[in-house]
Amino acid sequence: MKKIILLFVFTAAVSTIFAQKVDSIYFHLYTDSLKKGQHNYINVDGKLSNGRWMPLTSKDVQFFCASATFSGNELIIPTDFKEEKVMVKAVLKNNPSVWIERTIWIKIKPDGDLPTKEEIMRGIPQKKNRNN
Repeated sequence: MKKIILLFVFTAAVSTIFAQKVDSIYFHLYTDSLKKGQHNYINVDGKLSNGRWMPLTSKDVQFFCASATFSGNELIIPTDFKEEKVMVKAVLKNNPSVWIERTIWIKIKPDGDLPTKEEIMRGIPQKKNRNN
């Protein structure tokens, strides 16, 4: 009898988890701009009908960008990219009426050099940009 009750409780809990639907989707980017010549991870989260959040992947979302290509959740910006921004769209596969579209800027200034191990160990302040 206990096994039947436990099985029922487990089945009810699992069906409740999977019964939740994604009401809306949001971009939660790790950066304020994308880098050329790199795979830039586009983080999309779905807000469920119970108020909880769930990370979404390319299995859940179809990505679109007219000026760059996607590989899974990663937007690949070519090294020779000339535009200053891209328009990215994400559409929920199981409900195409749920989608989001955003403009994301491309990083213009190059990254500066990182401090050396010796500079870190000695506590020397990081130099702004050794290339200038």
